[in-house]
Amino acid sequence: MKKKKILAAFLAISLAAGMTACAGQEAAPSAANQKASSSEAPSSTEPVTLKFGAQADSTPATQAVVDAFNASQSKYKVEWQQFTNDSSQMHDQLLTSLSSGSSDYDIISLDVVWAGEFAAAGYLSPLDAKMSKAGFKKTDFNQGSMNSGNYQGKQYTLPFFPDVALLYYRSDIVSKEDGEKLTSGDYTYEDLYQMAEKYKGKGGTADGFAFQAKQYEGLTCNANEFTKGFADLDNGLKVMNQFTSSKLVPADVLNYNEGSTDANFDNGKSVFSRNWPYQYGTIKGGKTALKTDQVGIAPLPNGGCVGGWLLGMNANSKNADGAWEFVQYLAGPDGQKIMSTKGSYLPGYNTLITDADVVAANPLLDMDGFKNAMKTTIARPVSGQYSKVSDTLQINIHKYLSGSQDLAATVKAVQEALK
Repeated sequence: MKKKKILAAFLAISLAAGMTACAGQEAAPSAANQKASSSEAPSSTEPVTLKFGAQADSTPATQAVVDAFNASQSKYKVEWQQFTNDSSQMHDQLLTSLSSGSSDYDIISLDVVWAGEFAAAGYLSPLDAKMSKAGFKKTDFNQGSMNSGNYQGKQYTLPFFPDVALLYYRSDIVSKEDGEKLTSGDYTYEDLYQMAEKYKGKGGTADGFAFQAKQYEGLTCNANEFTKGFADLDNGLKVMNQFTSSKLVPADVLNYNEGSTDANFDNGKSVFSRNWPYQYGTIKGGKTALKTDQVGIAPLPNGGCVGGWLLGMNANSKNADGAWEFVQYLAGPDGQKIMSTKGSYLPGYNTLITDADVVAANPLLDMDGFKNAMKTTIARPVSGQYSKVSDTLQINIHKYLSGSQDLAATVKAVQEALK
């Protein structure tokens, strides 16, 4: 799926890495060789090195939070080394390391769709007992992020930084009454369809609604939203098809990705747009036909698909206690506030959504529509074979939307894939 960007100053492009763990203590040297080995053995006062495999960061946030953790105590020292700026390559590099049983990384950053795969393979340590001891509740964190890291009833990850899909609308075209309804989230896709009919053509627009229907990961995300997390397949896919087969969407919507959608809305061609927070950043940048005072933000009818990144512990780490110390710091209020204020990332720790310093660094967080969107995030299916599942969903749903496969066959194929 298209890279996630952060809004305003709010785009986190992604990649990650880590270095090697210095953990276990050496056996005590014998009297005969104690003198010779003393110069090589680490001092008992030296901190244990923890290796954090995390994506590159175009903001100072990640380094700032590592530095803050290191300064907060003297027992551990986190080292961060970056991967390439390619999510697929990062996945493969992590997979190669973890599948070999390596302890190269103590803590790793994971795309939300990797968690099930890595947990199923036994590469991650479950966090439930550690969370309980630390006083963390699952409800303390972004719901979609937590669901993404929950595999077979166990929690394997905490949020690093979440991302959530939004509905953008032309606030200069849509009535105040309809805008308030959208902002509240108390509306349906059927309501959105009627609004798209009502406002299409006004203010120089050509389309009612633009969204991602190309055969790629974005289609899985959109279908996830239309079908309420694939719980309402028949109705959700019918409504999705109602849009794509209408004249309310761009003629080539079946080839639309995030970039196409962004360009369509930013250039004033559509009244409504489904996209990620980065789209607000492009508008705020001032190089688009629209200005921010023409744009409203709302939750999607059934909730927005969650994106972003998660934190997990390598099951083969030789420094499990230290790894957890860093994870709970980074995912907790102190670490998340640094990420949000230094990098304008969305906070995964819920109470920070209304924190004054965090809101000042994240313009969207002050908008009621965005606040409501953060309450209704939807995780994609969590699977040990997510890539295969998503590919199957994309192929069959795109066939249905393009008219080459009927609804019954599509629903059956999706249900089989989700098993």
